[in-house]
Amino acid sequence: MDLVVSPPPVPAGEYVPTADQRIVMYGVSWAQYERQLAQRGEASSPRIAYFEGTLELMSPSRDHERITSYIGCLVVTYALERGIELSPYRSWTLKRRGKKSGVEPDECYIVGLDQSGKRPHLAIEVIWTSGGIDKLDIYARLRVGEVWFWKAGRIEVHLLRGDRYQAIPRSALFPELDLELLVSFLDHPTVTQAMRAYREALRR
Repeated sequence: MDLVVSPPPVPAGEYVPTADQRIVMYGVSWAQYERQLAQRGEASSPRIAYFEGTLELMSPSRDHERITSYIGCLVVTYALERGIELSPYRSWTLKRRGKKSGVEPDECYIVGLDQSGKRPHLAIEVIWTSGGIDKLDIYARLRVGEVWFWKAGRIEVHLLRGDRYQAIPRSALFPELDLELLVSFLDHPTVTQAMRAYREALRR
């Protein structure tokens, strides 16, 4: 028998945060993973991750995408104010068949004028709904140097050292970046307001 649990009634006009939609499958071959990518095509959703036979399909919620976009815009604002060259590559499909690993970040960047790299220098993941594959295992095999995880209002930084990530208090790519200050602007009603306010704070 299936059990259906209905959410409690919501008062009119009250906003309810949305949840990511996630499907995890096991025993999936690399060829099946490649077929999923081909069937999805150039669409932005679902985001597809693969690790040693486990496949995750994740459709990000409105809230997930909002936080991702705000963080991305604030990172670009910081780079503009500090004269740092970087380019965003959003959900770039990163994969290595020999490592049985593939992932699509929420946001990622190549830092510097040379944009010819085969992988980003920085990947950002927004953890809005728990569950799914441990993305750090995938990023380690793909040799992405730095990964940020936003979760519950904080950004955690992980730096690749050898074959494993080490949690560090500040970004190695942007050592003067105050991450607590950056995330303090995520609650602004519009991203343009957030960017203007953050720019003013940086200039002070």
